[in-house]
Amino acid sequence: MSLIEKIPFLSDEEVINLLANARRLKDAGDDKQRAAATDLIPALEGAAAERRALRMAAAQAKRAARRPRPKAAA
Repeated sequence: MSLIEKIPFLSDEEVINLLANARRLKDAGDDKQRAAATDLIPALEGAAAERRALRMAAAQAKRAARRPRPKAAA
């Protein structure tokens, strides 16, 4: 199983950490590491963005649930 195939099974923290490492290796790694990082970064960025959007939506729903409902006019 390739690293890209493992992304859905990684935690949010692991995805962010792996993305940071891939970005670092893209700039400072050897040729093999740069090539691997270049292939991996788009998939990691997509996963990180998707997870961030899900967290934000969940937080928004939680805030909306806590808001007091307007009272109906009698």
